[in-house]
Amino acid sequence: MSDEQRNRKVIALAPMPPEKSAYALARYSRSPDSIEESLRWVHSHSSEKFWEQFYFAYGHGSIADLGHATVCFEQISELAAIRLEDEPLWDGQAKSSRYQNFAAAGCYVPNEIANTEIEGEYRGILGSLYNIYRLLKDPIHTHLGNQYPRPVNMKPADYDRTIGARTYDVIRYLLPLAAMTNVGQVVSIRTLEKQITRLLSAQLPELKGIGEDLKSACAKSPSTVWAELHQEETKGLEPLAPTLARYAEANEYQGSVYRDVLRQVKGRLKKAGYDDPQSWKGRDQPVDLLEPHAPLDELVTTLVYRVSHAPYRFLLEWVQQWPEKEKQDVVDAALRGRGPHDDLIKEFRSGYAFVFDILMDIGGWRDMHRHRRCQQIQQNFTTIHGYEVPSVLAEAGVEREYRQAMEAVRLDIERLRSSNQEAALYAIPFGFRVRCLFKMDFAEVEYIAKLRSGVKGHWSYRTVAWLMKKKMLEQHSYLGSLMEATSPDIEDSLTR
Repeated sequence: MSDEQRNRKVIALAPMPPEKSAYALARYSRSPDSIEESLRWVHSHSSEKFWEQFYFAYGHGSIADLGHATVCFEQISELAAIRLEDEPLWDGQAKSSRYQNFAAAGCYVPNEIANTEIEGEYRGILGSLYNIYRLLKDPIHTHLGNQYPRPVNMKPADYDRTIGARTYDVIRYLLPLAAMTNVGQVVSIRTLEKQITRLLSAQLPELKGIGEDLKSACAKSPSTVWAELHQEETKGLEPLAPTLARYAEANEYQGSVYRDVLRQVKGRLKKAGYDDPQSWKGRDQPVDLLEPHAPLDELVTTLVYRVSHAPYRFLLEWVQQWPEKEKQDVVDAALRGRGPHDDLIKEFRSGYAFVFDILMDIGGWRDMHRHRRCQQIQQNFTTIHGYEVPSVLAEAGVEREYRQAMEAVRLDIERLRSSNQEAALYAIPFGFRVRCLFKMDFAEVEYIAKLRSGVKGHWSYRTVAWLMKKKMLEQHSYLGSLMEATSPDIEDSLTR
Protein backbone atom coordinates (compact mmCIF):
# COMPACT_ATOMS: atom_id res chain seq x y z
CA MET A 1 0.00 0.00 0.00
CA SER A 2 1.37 3.40 -0.97
CA ASP A 3 1.72 6.32 1.46
CA GLU A 4 -1.09 8.09 -0.40
CA GLN A 5 -3.41 5.14 0.19
CA ARG A 6 -2.46 4.90 3.88
CA ASN A 7 -3.23 8.60 4.35
CA ARG A 8 -6.60 8.45 2.61
CA LYS A 9 -9.66 9.09 4.82
CA VAL A 10 -13.40 9.20 4.37
CA ILE A 11 -15.01 11.04 7.28
CA ALA A 12 -18.74 11.19 8.03
CA LEU A 13 -19.72 14.18 10.17
CA ALA A 14 -22.36 14.23 12.88
CA PRO A 15 -25.33 16.55 12.24
CA MET A 16 -24.60 20.23 12.86
CA PRO A 17 -26.63 23.45 12.64
CA PRO A 18 -26.88 24.24 8.90
CA GLU A 19 -25.12 27.60 9.08
CA LYS A 20 -22.26 26.10 11.09
CA SER A 21 -21.81 23.09 8.78
CA ALA A 22 -21.81 25.35 5.71
CA TYR A 23 -19.24 27.64 7.36
CA ALA A 24 -17.04 24.67 8.22
CA LEU A 25 -17.15 23.21 4.72
CA ALA A 26 -16.62 26.61 3.10
CA ARG A 27 -13.53 27.21 5.24
CA TYR A 28 -12.39 23.63 4.59
CA SER A 29 -12.36 24.34 0.84
CA ARG A 30 -10.37 27.54 1.36
CA SER A 31 -7.62 26.32 3.72
CA PRO A 32 -5.08 23.45 3.98
CA ASP A 33 -6.56 22.31 7.31
CA SER A 34 -8.25 18.95 7.86
CA ILE A 35 -12.00 18.91 8.46
CA GLU A 36 -11.47 18.33 12.19
CA GLU A 37 -9.24 21.40 12.36
CA SER A 38 -11.81 23.40 10.37
CA LEU A 39 -14.55 22.32 12.79
CA ARG A 40 -12.47 23.49 15.73
CA TRP A 41 -11.90 26.81 14.00
CA VAL A 42 -15.60 27.32 13.33
CA HIS A 43 -16.44 26.41 16.91
CA SER A 44 -14.27 29.25 18.18
CA HIS A 45 -15.33 31.87 15.61
CA SER A 46 -18.56 33.61 14.78
CA SER A 47 -20.43 32.00 11.90
CA GLU A 48 -22.79 34.96 11.98
CA LYS A 49 -20.03 37.37 10.88
CA PHE A 50 -18.93 34.92 8.20
CA TRP A 51 -22.43 34.75 6.73
CA GLU A 52 -22.93 38.49 6.87
CA GLN A 53 -19.66 39.10 5.06
CA PHE A 54 -19.43 36.36 2.45
CA TYR A 55 -23.06 35.40 1.75
CA PHE A 56 -25.02 38.60 2.17
CA ALA A 57 -22.34 41.21 1.44
CA TYR A 58 -20.12 39.47 -1.14
CA GLY A 59 -22.81 37.24 -2.67
CA HIS A 60 -20.96 33.93 -2.38
CA GLY A 61 -24.24 32.01 -2.81
CA SER A 62 -22.70 28.56 -3.27
CA ILE A 63 -21.62 28.33 0.36
CA ALA A 64 -25.28 28.07 1.38
CA ASP A 65 -25.56 24.84 -0.62
CA LEU A 66 -23.32 23.22 2.01
CA GLY A 67 -25.80 23.46 4.88
CA HIS A 68 -29.07 21.51 4.83
CA ALA A 69 -32.15 21.76 7.00
CA THR A 70 -35.13 19.48 7.61
CA VAL A 71 -38.31 21.50 7.95
CA CYS A 72 -41.91 20.30 8.28
CA PHE A 73 -45.09 22.25 7.58
CA GLU A 74 -48.26 21.04 9.28
CA GLN A 75 -51.88 21.97 8.69
CA ILE A 76 -51.37 23.92 5.49
CA SER A 77 -53.60 23.80 2.42
CA GLU A 78 -52.91 21.60 -0.59
CA LEU A 79 -52.54 24.81 -2.59
CA ALA A 80 -49.81 26.03 -0.23
CA ALA A 81 -48.10 22.61 -0.39
CA ILE A 82 -47.95 22.89 -4.18
CA ARG A 83 -46.37 26.32 -3.92
CA LEU A 84 -43.83 25.09 -1.35
CA GLU A 85 -42.77 22.42 -3.83
CA ASP A 86 -42.24 24.92 -6.67
CA GLU A 87 -38.52 25.15 -5.87
CA PRO A 88 -36.45 23.38 -8.55
CA LEU A 89 -33.79 22.26 -6.02
CA TRP A 90 -36.18 20.70 -3.53
CA ASP A 91 -36.46 17.34 -1.80
CA GLY A 92 -39.51 16.40 0.21
CA GLN A 93 -42.89 14.74 0.35
CA ALA A 94 -46.43 15.77 1.16
CA LYS A 95 -49.07 13.77 2.98
CA SER A 96 -50.43 11.23 0.48
CA SER A 97 -54.04 11.55 -0.62
CA ARG A 98 -53.68 8.05 -2.06
CA TYR A 99 -53.14 6.28 1.24
CA GLN A 100 -54.97 8.48 3.75
CA ASN A 101 -58.56 9.53 4.27
CA PHE A 102 -58.63 13.33 3.97
CA ALA A 103 -62.25 13.66 5.07
CA ALA A 104 -61.27 14.41 8.66
CA ALA A 105 -58.34 16.69 7.85
CA GLY A 106 -60.33 19.91 7.65
CA CYS A 107 -59.92 22.78 5.20
CA TYR A 108 -58.18 26.11 5.02
CA VAL A 109 -60.43 29.17 5.38
CA PRO A 110 -59.01 32.49 4.13
CA ASN A 111 -58.87 35.08 6.90
CA GLU A 112 -60.54 37.63 4.66
CA ILE A 113 -63.84 35.72 4.65
CA ALA A 114 -63.78 34.54 8.28
CA ASN A 115 -67.02 35.31 10.13
CA THR A 116 -68.76 36.61 7.01
CA GLU A 117 -71.62 35.33 4.87
CA ILE A 118 -69.04 34.34 2.28
CA GLU A 119 -67.49 31.91 4.78
CA GLY A 120 -70.83 30.14 5.09
CA GLU A 121 -71.09 29.86 1.30
CA TYR A 122 -67.48 28.66 1.09
CA ARG A 123 -67.92 26.03 3.80
CA GLY A 124 -71.10 24.88 2.08
CA ILE A 125 -69.18 24.19 -1.15
CA LEU A 126 -66.44 22.30 0.65
CA GLY A 127 -68.95 20.42 2.78
CA SER A 128 -70.79 19.16 -0.30
CA LEU A 129 -67.50 17.93 -1.79
CA TYR A 130 -66.60 16.02 1.35
CA ASN A 131 -70.09 14.53 1.57
CA ILE A 132 -69.70 13.05 -1.91
CA TYR A 133 -66.12 12.02 -1.06
CA ARG A 134 -67.51 9.93 1.83
CA LEU A 135 -70.55 8.75 -0.13
CA LEU A 136 -68.53 7.31 -3.02
CA LYS A 137 -65.88 5.59 -0.92
CA ASP A 138 -67.77 2.42 0.03
CA PRO A 139 -69.39 1.61 -3.35
CA ILE A 140 -66.10 2.12 -5.18
CA HIS A 141 -64.20 0.06 -2.61
CA THR A 142 -66.80 -2.72 -2.89
CA HIS A 143 -66.71 -2.66 -6.70
CA LEU A 144 -62.92 -2.85 -6.80
CA GLY A 145 -62.92 -5.68 -4.29
CA ASN A 146 -65.33 -7.62 -6.50
CA GLN A 147 -63.40 -6.84 -9.66
CA TYR A 148 -60.01 -7.76 -8.18
CA PRO A 149 -60.37 -10.61 -5.65
CA ARG A 150 -57.46 -11.21 -3.31
CA PRO A 151 -54.95 -13.71 -4.71
CA VAL A 152 -54.22 -16.57 -2.32
CA ASN A 153 -50.54 -15.59 -2.18
CA MET A 154 -51.28 -11.97 -1.20
CA LYS A 155 -51.44 -11.00 2.47
CA PRO A 156 -54.81 -9.53 3.56
CA ALA A 157 -53.15 -6.36 4.86
CA ASP A 158 -51.33 -5.78 1.55
CA TYR A 159 -54.54 -6.42 -0.38
CA ASP A 160 -56.59 -4.03 1.77
CA ARG A 161 -53.95 -1.33 1.39
CA THR A 162 -53.88 -1.77 -2.39
CA ILE A 163 -57.67 -1.70 -2.82
CA GLY A 164 -57.78 1.30 -0.47
CA ALA A 165 -55.20 3.15 -2.58
CA ARG A 166 -57.17 2.45 -5.76
CA THR A 167 -60.30 3.75 -4.05
CA TYR A 168 -58.63 6.97 -2.97
CA ASP A 169 -57.23 7.33 -6.50
CA VAL A 170 -60.83 7.96 -7.54
CA ILE A 171 -62.42 9.86 -4.69
CA ARG A 172 -59.50 12.25 -4.21
CA TYR A 173 -60.77 13.98 -7.36
CA LEU A 174 -63.31 15.57 -5.02
CA LEU A 175 -60.71 17.02 -2.65
CA PRO A 176 -60.43 20.83 -2.89
CA LEU A 177 -57.19 22.79 -2.97
CA ALA A 178 -58.24 23.94 0.50
CA ALA A 179 -57.78 20.43 1.95
CA MET A 180 -55.30 20.46 4.82
CA THR A 181 -52.06 18.53 4.50
CA ASN A 182 -48.51 18.23 5.86
CA VAL A 183 -45.20 18.60 4.02
CA GLY A 184 -41.68 17.58 5.03
CA GLN A 185 -38.65 18.92 3.17
CA VAL A 186 -34.87 18.66 3.22
CA VAL A 187 -33.25 21.61 1.45
CA SER A 188 -30.05 23.58 1.44
CA ILE A 189 -30.23 26.87 3.28
CA ARG A 190 -29.64 28.59 -0.06
CA THR A 191 -32.89 27.05 -1.32
CA LEU A 192 -34.49 27.84 2.02
CA GLU A 193 -33.68 31.53 1.64
CA LYS A 194 -35.12 31.58 -1.90
CA GLN A 195 -38.21 29.80 -0.64
CA ILE A 196 -38.75 32.28 2.18
CA THR A 197 -38.31 35.20 -0.21
CA ARG A 198 -40.73 33.70 -2.72
CA LEU A 199 -43.36 33.01 -0.06
CA LEU A 200 -43.08 36.48 1.45
CA SER A 201 -43.47 37.93 -2.06
CA ALA A 202 -46.59 35.89 -2.88
CA GLN A 203 -50.06 37.36 -3.33
CA LEU A 204 -51.92 34.76 -1.26
CA PRO A 205 -52.04 35.64 2.46
CA GLU A 206 -51.58 31.99 3.47
CA LEU A 207 -48.28 31.82 1.61
CA LYS A 208 -47.07 35.08 3.14
CA GLY A 209 -47.99 33.74 6.58
CA ILE A 210 -46.09 30.50 5.94
CA GLY A 211 -43.11 32.58 4.84
CA GLU A 212 -43.19 34.51 8.11
CA ASP A 213 -43.54 31.27 10.10
CA LEU A 214 -40.63 29.71 8.21
CA LYS A 215 -38.47 32.75 8.84
CA SER A 216 -39.38 32.58 12.52
CA ALA A 217 -38.59 28.84 12.67
CA CYS A 218 -35.10 29.54 11.30
CA ALA A 219 -34.47 31.94 14.17
CA LYS A 220 -35.45 29.39 16.82
CA SER A 221 -33.86 26.26 18.21
CA PRO A 222 -35.05 23.13 16.35
CA SER A 223 -37.33 20.42 17.76
CA THR A 224 -35.59 18.35 20.44
CA VAL A 225 -37.79 15.24 20.24
CA TRP A 226 -35.15 13.03 18.59
CA ALA A 227 -32.47 14.06 21.07
CA GLU A 228 -34.84 13.46 24.00
CA LEU A 229 -35.71 10.00 22.70
CA HIS A 230 -32.00 9.23 22.72
CA GLN A 231 -31.62 10.82 26.14
CA GLU A 232 -29.20 13.37 24.74
CA GLU A 233 -28.54 16.85 26.08
CA THR A 234 -31.00 19.36 24.64
CA LYS A 235 -30.04 22.51 26.50
CA GLY A 236 -28.35 25.21 24.51
CA LEU A 237 -29.26 23.91 21.05
CA GLU A 238 -28.49 26.63 18.53
CA PRO A 239 -31.13 28.19 16.26
CA LEU A 240 -31.57 26.57 12.86
CA ALA A 241 -30.41 29.46 10.66
CA PRO A 242 -30.49 32.74 12.62
CA THR A 243 -28.56 34.90 10.13
CA LEU A 244 -30.73 33.71 7.27
CA ALA A 245 -33.83 34.52 9.30
CA ARG A 246 -32.57 38.03 9.94
CA TYR A 247 -31.94 38.90 6.30
CA ALA A 248 -34.59 37.02 4.30
CA GLU A 249 -37.32 39.37 3.12
CA ALA A 250 -39.94 39.90 0.43
CA ASN A 251 -38.74 40.74 -3.08
CA GLU A 252 -40.48 43.54 -4.93
CA TYR A 253 -39.64 42.15 -8.37
CA GLN A 254 -41.04 38.69 -7.61
CA GLY A 255 -44.17 40.27 -6.22
CA SER A 256 -44.89 42.42 -9.28
CA VAL A 257 -43.42 40.76 -12.38
CA TYR A 258 -46.46 38.69 -13.40
CA ARG A 259 -48.78 41.62 -12.89
CA ASP A 260 -46.49 43.67 -15.17
CA VAL A 261 -46.58 40.99 -17.87
CA LEU A 262 -50.37 40.64 -17.61
CA ARG A 263 -50.84 44.40 -17.93
CA GLN A 264 -48.67 44.34 -21.05
CA VAL A 265 -50.61 41.57 -22.83
CA LYS A 266 -54.11 41.70 -21.35
CA GLY A 267 -55.45 44.16 -23.88
CA ARG A 268 -53.94 42.23 -26.79
CA LEU A 269 -55.40 38.95 -25.52
CA LYS A 270 -58.85 40.48 -25.18
CA LYS A 271 -58.75 42.28 -28.53
CA ALA A 272 -57.77 39.06 -30.30
CA GLY A 273 -60.43 37.11 -28.38
CA TYR A 274 -57.78 34.85 -26.90
CA ASP A 275 -59.02 35.37 -23.35
CA ASP A 276 -62.15 33.37 -24.26
CA PRO A 277 -61.94 29.54 -24.01
CA GLN A 278 -64.27 29.32 -27.02
CA SER A 279 -61.48 30.74 -29.19
CA TRP A 280 -59.38 27.60 -28.80
CA LYS A 281 -62.25 25.12 -28.45
CA GLY A 282 -61.46 21.92 -30.31
CA ARG A 283 -57.71 22.58 -30.26
CA ASP A 284 -57.07 21.30 -26.74
CA GLN A 285 -54.86 18.23 -26.48
CA PRO A 286 -53.95 16.39 -23.27
CA VAL A 287 -50.33 16.25 -24.48
CA ASP A 288 -48.81 18.44 -27.21
CA LEU A 289 -45.14 18.34 -28.23
CA LEU A 290 -44.05 21.57 -29.88
CA GLU A 291 -41.75 21.73 -32.86
CA PRO A 292 -38.54 23.80 -32.43
CA HIS A 293 -39.12 27.53 -32.78
CA ALA A 294 -37.19 30.80 -32.47
CA PRO A 295 -35.84 31.59 -28.97
CA LEU A 296 -37.55 34.98 -28.74
CA ASP A 297 -40.87 33.47 -29.84
CA GLU A 298 -40.47 30.79 -27.17
CA LEU A 299 -39.73 33.31 -24.42
CA VAL A 300 -42.58 35.65 -25.33
CA THR A 301 -45.07 32.79 -25.79
CA THR A 302 -44.04 31.32 -22.44
CA LEU A 303 -44.61 34.67 -20.70
CA VAL A 304 -48.04 35.08 -22.33
CA TYR A 305 -48.89 31.43 -21.58
CA ARG A 306 -48.13 31.96 -17.88
CA VAL A 307 -50.72 34.74 -17.52
CA SER A 308 -53.42 33.17 -19.72
CA HIS A 309 -55.34 29.87 -19.99
CA ALA A 310 -54.82 29.21 -23.70
CA PRO A 311 -52.83 26.30 -25.23
CA TYR A 312 -49.17 27.03 -25.97
CA ARG A 313 -49.44 26.11 -29.67
CA PHE A 314 -52.38 28.47 -30.07
CA LEU A 315 -50.45 31.36 -28.49
CA LEU A 316 -47.24 30.55 -30.37
CA GLU A 317 -48.95 30.85 -33.77
CA TRP A 318 -50.30 34.22 -32.65
CA VAL A 319 -47.00 35.54 -31.24
CA GLN A 320 -45.10 34.51 -34.36
CA GLN A 321 -47.19 37.04 -36.30
CA TRP A 322 -46.23 39.96 -34.04
CA PRO A 323 -43.75 42.67 -35.06
CA GLU A 324 -40.36 42.22 -33.37
CA LYS A 325 -40.86 45.40 -31.31
CA GLU A 326 -44.07 44.09 -29.72
CA LYS A 327 -42.33 40.86 -28.72
CA GLN A 328 -39.54 42.85 -27.14
CA ASP A 329 -42.08 44.95 -25.24
CA VAL A 330 -43.37 41.82 -23.46
CA VAL A 331 -39.83 40.82 -22.47
CA ASP A 332 -39.13 44.38 -21.30
CA ALA A 333 -42.27 44.23 -19.13
CA ALA A 334 -40.92 41.06 -17.50
CA LEU A 335 -37.63 42.81 -16.76
CA ARG A 336 -38.93 46.24 -15.81
CA GLY A 337 -38.84 45.81 -12.06
CA ARG A 338 -35.76 43.60 -11.89
CA GLY A 339 -33.07 44.73 -9.50
CA PRO A 340 -29.30 44.12 -9.84
CA HIS A 341 -29.40 41.02 -7.59
CA ASP A 342 -32.71 39.52 -8.76
CA ASP A 343 -32.72 36.19 -10.58
CA LEU A 344 -34.61 35.97 -13.83
CA ILE A 345 -38.03 34.36 -13.39
CA LYS A 346 -38.27 30.73 -14.53
CA GLU A 347 -40.07 31.66 -17.76
CA PHE A 348 -36.66 32.80 -19.02
CA ARG A 349 -35.30 29.25 -18.71
CA SER A 350 -35.83 28.65 -22.40
CA GLY A 351 -33.97 26.65 -25.01
CA TYR A 352 -34.90 23.09 -24.05
CA ALA A 353 -35.33 20.81 -27.07
CA PHE A 354 -38.54 19.15 -25.88
CA VAL A 355 -41.46 21.36 -24.89
CA PHE A 356 -44.66 19.59 -23.84
CA ASP A 357 -47.93 21.43 -23.17
CA ILE A 358 -49.93 19.16 -20.85
CA LEU A 359 -53.56 19.47 -19.81
CA MET A 360 -54.56 17.05 -17.04
CA ASP A 361 -56.43 16.83 -13.75
CA ILE A 362 -54.91 18.60 -10.76
CA GLY A 363 -54.70 15.36 -8.76
CA GLY A 364 -52.53 13.60 -11.34
CA TRP A 365 -50.56 16.75 -12.14
CA ARG A 366 -49.45 16.98 -8.50
CA ASP A 367 -47.40 13.82 -9.10
CA MET A 368 -45.94 15.20 -12.34
CA HIS A 369 -45.10 18.38 -10.43
CA ARG A 370 -42.52 16.43 -8.40
CA HIS A 371 -40.15 16.16 -11.36
CA ARG A 372 -37.17 18.48 -10.89
CA ARG A 373 -35.00 17.92 -13.97
CA CYS A 374 -37.25 20.06 -16.13
CA GLN A 375 -38.76 23.52 -16.22
CA GLN A 376 -42.45 23.78 -15.37
CA ILE A 377 -44.61 26.79 -16.21
CA GLN A 378 -48.04 26.29 -14.67
CA GLN A 379 -51.05 28.38 -15.56
CA ASN A 380 -53.35 29.47 -12.74
CA PHE A 381 -55.86 26.97 -11.40
CA THR A 382 -59.31 27.38 -12.92
CA THR A 383 -62.51 25.48 -13.73
CA ILE A 384 -62.71 26.54 -17.39
CA HIS A 385 -60.93 23.43 -18.69
CA GLY A 386 -63.56 21.09 -17.27
CA TYR A 387 -62.93 18.00 -15.16
CA GLU A 388 -61.97 14.35 -15.52
CA VAL A 389 -64.44 11.50 -15.02
CA PRO A 390 -62.64 8.27 -14.00
CA SER A 391 -64.09 5.26 -15.82
CA VAL A 392 -64.41 3.28 -12.61
CA LEU A 393 -67.21 5.61 -11.49
CA ALA A 394 -69.52 4.26 -14.20
CA GLU A 395 -68.42 0.70 -13.47
CA ALA A 396 -69.30 1.21 -9.79
CA GLY A 397 -72.64 2.84 -10.67
CA VAL A 398 -71.86 6.25 -9.12
CA GLU A 399 -70.88 8.38 -12.13
CA ARG A 400 -74.10 10.39 -12.00
CA GLU A 401 -73.48 11.44 -8.38
CA TYR A 402 -69.93 12.48 -9.22
CA ARG A 403 -70.94 14.53 -12.26
CA GLN A 404 -73.74 16.24 -10.34
CA ALA A 405 -71.29 17.20 -7.57
CA MET A 406 -68.70 18.56 -10.00
CA GLU A 407 -71.22 20.52 -12.06
CA ALA A 408 -72.71 21.99 -8.88
CA VAL A 409 -69.32 22.99 -7.49
CA ARG A 410 -68.35 24.58 -10.82
CA LEU A 411 -71.41 26.85 -10.66
CA ASP A 412 -70.82 27.54 -6.96
CA ILE A 413 -67.20 28.54 -7.63
CA GLU A 414 -68.26 30.90 -10.44
CA ARG A 415 -70.67 32.62 -8.05
CA LEU A 416 -68.09 32.70 -5.27
CA ARG A 417 -65.48 34.21 -7.59
CA SER A 418 -67.60 37.32 -8.01
CA SER A 419 -67.42 38.00 -4.26
CA ASN A 420 -64.00 36.55 -3.32
CA GLN A 421 -61.49 35.20 -5.84
CA GLU A 422 -59.21 33.80 -3.15
CA ALA A 423 -61.95 31.61 -1.68
CA ALA A 424 -63.01 30.49 -5.17
CA LEU A 425 -59.44 29.37 -5.87
CA TYR A 426 -59.22 27.23 -2.74
CA ALA A 427 -62.58 25.58 -3.50
CA ILE A 428 -61.42 24.05 -6.83
CA PRO A 429 -61.38 20.22 -6.60
CA PHE A 430 -58.52 18.01 -7.81
CA GLY A 431 -60.69 16.59 -10.60
CA PHE A 432 -60.60 19.84 -12.57
CA ARG A 433 -57.89 20.18 -15.20
CA VAL A 434 -54.80 22.38 -15.09
CA ARG A 435 -52.51 23.33 -17.97
CA CYS A 436 -48.75 23.20 -17.48
CA LEU A 437 -45.73 23.54 -19.76
CA PHE A 438 -42.90 21.03 -19.25
CA LYS A 439 -39.54 21.86 -20.89
CA MET A 440 -36.81 19.22 -20.73
CA ASP A 441 -33.96 17.36 -22.34
CA PHE A 442 -34.23 13.87 -23.83
CA ALA A 443 -33.01 12.10 -20.68
CA GLU A 444 -35.91 13.56 -18.69
CA VAL A 445 -38.47 12.71 -21.39
CA GLU A 446 -37.24 9.13 -21.34
CA TYR A 447 -37.28 9.00 -17.54
CA ILE A 448 -40.80 10.41 -17.14
CA ALA A 449 -42.24 8.18 -19.85
CA LYS A 450 -40.78 5.05 -18.29
CA LEU A 451 -41.46 5.89 -14.64
CA ARG A 452 -44.91 7.41 -14.92
CA SER A 453 -46.36 4.87 -17.37
CA GLY A 454 -45.67 1.91 -15.08
CA VAL A 455 -48.56 -0.30 -13.96
CA LYS A 456 -48.24 0.81 -10.34
CA GLY A 457 -49.08 4.40 -11.22
CA HIS A 458 -52.28 6.43 -11.34
CA TRP A 459 -54.14 6.14 -14.67
CA SER A 460 -54.06 9.92 -15.15
CA TYR A 461 -50.31 10.38 -15.34
CA ARG A 462 -49.90 6.93 -16.92
CA THR A 463 -51.94 8.23 -19.85
CA VAL A 464 -49.89 11.43 -20.05
CA ALA A 465 -46.60 9.52 -19.96
CA TRP A 466 -47.80 7.16 -22.70
CA LEU A 467 -48.89 10.08 -24.88
CA MET A 468 -45.46 11.70 -24.39
CA LYS A 469 -43.90 8.53 -25.79
CA LYS A 470 -46.31 8.55 -28.76
CA LYS A 471 -45.60 12.21 -29.52
CA MET A 472 -41.87 11.47 -29.49
CA LEU A 473 -42.40 8.59 -31.94
CA GLU A 474 -44.36 10.88 -34.25
CA GLN A 475 -41.85 13.74 -34.29
CA HIS A 476 -38.54 12.08 -33.39
CA SER A 477 -39.02 8.47 -34.43
CA TYR A 478 -35.57 7.14 -33.55
CA LEU A 479 -35.42 8.85 -30.13
CA GLY A 480 -38.99 7.76 -29.44
CA SER A 481 -38.05 4.16 -30.23
CA LEU A 482 -35.40 4.31 -27.50
CA MET A 483 -38.01 5.13 -24.86
CA GLU A 484 -39.66 2.47 -22.72
CA ALA A 485 -43.28 3.07 -21.78
CA THR A 486 -46.22 0.89 -20.77
CA SER A 487 -49.59 1.41 -22.39
CA PRO A 488 -52.32 2.39 -19.88
CA ASP A 489 -54.34 -0.51 -21.33
CA ILE A 490 -51.92 -2.87 -19.59
CA GLU A 491 -52.84 -3.20 -15.93
CA ASP A 492 -51.61 -5.18 -12.95
CA SER A 493 -53.94 -3.58 -10.47
CA LEU A 494 -52.99 -5.49 -7.34
CA THR A 495 -49.31 -4.55 -7.54
CA ARG A 496 -50.16 -0.90 -6.95
